[in-house]
Amino acid sequence: MSLSIIRPGLLTTVQDLGRFGYQQDGIIVSGAMDATALRVANLLVGNAEQAAGLEITLLGPKIRFEADHLIALTGAHLSPTLNGQPVGLNRPVWMAAGTELAFGAPVAGSRAYLAVAGGVAVAPVLGSRSTYLRASFGGLDGRALQAGDVLPSAAPTPAGRKLMAALAATATSRAWAQAAWTPGPALCPRPLQNPTIRAIPGPEYEQFTPESQLAFWEQPFTVTTEADRMGYRLQGPALERQTSWELLSSAVTFGTVQVPAGGQPIVLMADHQTTGGYPRLAQVITADWSVLAQVRPGQQLWFQEVSLAEAQALYLAREQALRALRRGIELIGGK
Repeated sequence: MSLSIIRPGLLTTVQDLGRFGYQQDGIIVSGAMDATALRVANLLVGNAEQAAGLEITLLGPKIRFEADHLIALTGAHLSPTLNGQPVGLNRPVWMAAGTELAFGAPVAGSRAYLAVAGGVAVAPVLGSRSTYLRASFGGLDGRALQAGDVLPSAAPTPAGRKLMAALAATATSRAWAQAAWTPGPALCPRPLQNPTIRAIPGPEYEQFTPESQLAFWEQPFTVTTEADRMGYRLQGPALERQTSWELLSSAVTFGTVQVPAGGQPIVLMADHQTTGGYPRLAQVITADWSVLAQVRPGQQLWFQEVSLAEAQALYLAREQALRALRRGIELIGGK
C-alpha cells in the first residue's frame, strides 16, 4: 500500500511523536508540532498513537492513494477534498484505490495531520520516523516531501481493517465514505484566531522586573514571520530583567519562553535545541502545546498564568480523554 505525492504543498513532512533518549548527545526530540492531533488521527484509524503520519503546513499537498486506504485528518482546517468533494475532519474515512486527496484555502489553524491505517512506513532513524529538517535525517531522506515521492504504508491493524470494511460497505457507488461520528471538542477543538496560552512561571521569572512580569500576563504578543518548527519569535512589550547576570546554558523544552537581550520573547517548539542560555521567563503547559502549534504568523496570543497543580490536572484530563477514545475505537474494531 502506498501514497503518491502529486503536489507537495508548502511544507509536508513525515512525523511521529518524536525521537527520545538522545538529548544528552545533542539530538533533539522533534516530532509532531501538534502531537495531540496526530495521536487522535492515529487512534481514529486503529493505529498505535506513536505511528508516523504526515504533518501538513498551511497549504496542503495533493496525494493519490494507490490502494484502498483508511485515513483520518485532524488539526487545522485546510479545506480538504477527496476527488474534488469536501471531506470531514476528525473521523475515519475509507477510500478506494486511485482516490486523490487535495487541500484548498486554510480556514483555521496552521497544521493538519494525515494518518493512514498501518502508519507511514519509512525507515526509522534512532527509533523514530520523524523528519528533522535542519539535520537532514528521519522521515523520507530527511527532507520535506516532493512531487513524485512515493510513501509506503504498513498493513492496517485488525481494528483498522474492521473500520475499513464497515465504511466500504456504506460507500455503494462512491469512491470513498466517511464515518458520521467524531470525538468530542476536548480532543478536536477548532483552532482559535487569537488564543490564550496557559503557562507557569519559569526558573528565571523572578529576575524580570515586576512591570515586565505584569506585561507578560496582561498584554498581547504577535507571532512574527520568524516562526518555524524550532520556535516562534514574538513581538510585544519589551521584557526587562532586573539583573544583567550571565546565565549558564540550561535545559529547555517545547513551550519554554526565553527572553533574549532585546526583550522580545521566543517560544520554543518541536524542533527546539536541547539547551539554551537565555532566561526562561515561563513554560507553556503541556495541555496547550497543541493550541500553540496551530497559531499562524501574524496572529496574536495572550498568556495566562496557571498553577502547577492546574497544569497537571489539565494534562491528566486530556490523557483520560485519549484513553477513552482509544477504548472506544477498540470496541468498534472488535479488539
